[in-house]
Amino acid sequence: MEDLDLAQLAQYLHITPSQVEKMAMRGRIPGRRVSGQWRFSEAEIHHWLEERIGASDDSAQLEQVQKVVDRMTDQSSDRPIHELCTQATIEIPFSARTRGSVIRNLCDIVSQSGLMWDAPAMADAVKSREQMHPTALDCGVALMHPRRPQTSILADSVIGLAVSPARIPFSDTGHMTDIFFLICSYDDAAHLRNLAKISRLISVDSFLDRLRQCSTSREAWDCLHEAETLMSV
Repeated sequence: MEDLDLAQLAQYLHITPSQVEKMAMRGRIPGRRVSGQWRFSEAEIHHWLEERIGASDDSAQLEQVQKVVDRMTDQSSDRPIHELCTQATIEIPFSARTRGSVIRNLCDIVSQSGLMWDAPAMADAVKSREQMHPTALDCGVALMHPRRPQTSILADSVIGLAVSPARIPFSDTGHMTDIFFLICSYDDAAHLRNLAKISRLISVDSFLDRLRQCSTSREAWDCLHEAETLMSV
């Protein structure tokens, strides 16, 4: 990834250069001045977008971010979450009781799909990301993922889901978590799309309550599919 100037970042985000400059001056977007000119790290901008998506529980804001992500990325290869998260990559009930075992076990489950062939490597990448920036949310959901797409061990994007019968401590911030998504995207664009979609899904009324009542992977997949259908209406 490279540095972007005002015009390039404006094109990237589909807003005007003056809007980008105002955001940078107010500290609302990561950037720095070099010889009097604003410069932006593409990697930092990607992380900024990721944090805006993962940290919000405001459905209107998430929808707006989703529109930004859609404009930024190629939609020709876009796939719904229920196609990336299949019954084979869902486990209910989930018996892991520690952060480390949650990550390891869910990586093992996803590897059974045949789309990821090095579960320990993915687990290490996810663990490193959790140590840097925990992905657990106040609603009891963790949106686990590596810091960067692990293209070398993925054939395609794939998503895992596990629901524990009781909440467990999943971060140093004290969040208690019982629903775990593992987002393994093939590239940065797919990652932003998938993260935005799941963030919108968990804000759908009663979706999390219904998911917690599921007793089989089929019931959870049906719940996921129905919520995604409602979200698209």
